Amino acid sequence: MSAPVGQQGSGSGSPAIDIRAVSKSYVRGQQTVPVLKDVSFHISPGEFVALMGPSGSGKSTLLNLIAGIDHVDAGTILVGDTDITTLNESALARWRSRSIGFIFQFYNLIPVLTALENVELPLLLTPLSARERREHATAALALVGLADRMDHRPSELSGGQQQRTAIARAIVTDPDILVADEPTGDLDRVSAGEILDLMAGLNKSLGKTIVMVTHDPRAAERAHLVRSLEKGLLIDSDPADQKDHADPALHP
Repeated sequence: MSAPVGQQGSGSGSPAIDIRAVSKSYVRGQQTVPVLKDVSFHISPGEFVALMGPSGSGKSTLLNLIAGIDHVDAGTILVGDTDITTLNESALARWRSRSIGFIFQFYNLIPVLTALENVELPLLLTPLSARERREHATAALALVGLADRMDHRPSELSGGQQQRTAIARAIVTDPDILVADEPTGDLDRVSAGEILDLMAGLNKSLGKTIVMVTHDPRAAERAHLVRSLEKGLLIDSDPADQKDHADPALHP
């Protein structure tokens, strides 16, 4: 862990991400189904990128490849100076634990644990003492506005609070990159706006690079860059196209 969460700067320490000629297919029975076809693009340090596209377009697959939880069939993915496509499973697991924070649509919190205990989970893999783990988890929850909810279990939290807890868990190890798969997909519009505000704040104040999969143009409008996928092919998209149609409820 490079620094206690909340103490990083403007993103200059975050690595660039280079996706180079990446292809991926899956085998279903006797059939090979291509999901990504020769996809290439660059993500600058500290950038907030939205990946959009219809169901089956390959956007979640691309997110999983960037996060190192799936493997390319062809091409390379460079994160800083590290070609993650060449790492073996143990090296990839170590890289993920240092570099990636995960935010999921359905939170993936453990029901029997408190918010504090859920956030503390990734720190169990670090050499931090129990006191240090609690301090880091407490700081992460405070950063997402849940200092007064840390002893509550998920069933005692609203959907928005559960997602805030999940975001605190994602940032508690101070990763360079946050990957978010439909982070507002299970939330009402007000809660979604609050979560997007929080993510934009983490991007701006802590310099976290964020790669977010979404089908919602109102969510994608928060990103610096929107890249669209259709049938496994990358299609350029400009977030400025959505500025005139943005929902004012998401822009306090």
